[in-house]
Amino acid sequence: MIALVLAGAGMSRVKAFLIGAASGVVEPIFALLCAWLVSFAELLLPLSLALAAGAMLLVVSHEVIPESRRNGHDKLASLGLLIGFCLMMVMDTALA
Repeated sequence: MIALVLAGAGMSRVKAFLIGAASGVVEPIFALLCAWLVSFAELLLPLSLALAAGAMLLVVSHEVIPESRRNGHDKLASLGLLIGFCLMMVMDTALA
């Protein structure tokens, strides 16, 4: 397509063909680069998920738990935390 436009604009057919062919050279090069990046991202995925889980635990421990205990519902908040944790562990082992 590029070669046709360039030839229609007055460029010689050979030069238009070479420029058109050169424009397609980057596709296999970047396909190999992207395949390598996918394999690299596959290695980083467990670390990224662990960091996300740690961030969620930090937010829960610093924000949600103190806020739920602040209104005088200490035992109910602790019980809810324990039940939620146990349910999460059962589902994690049963579904994974």
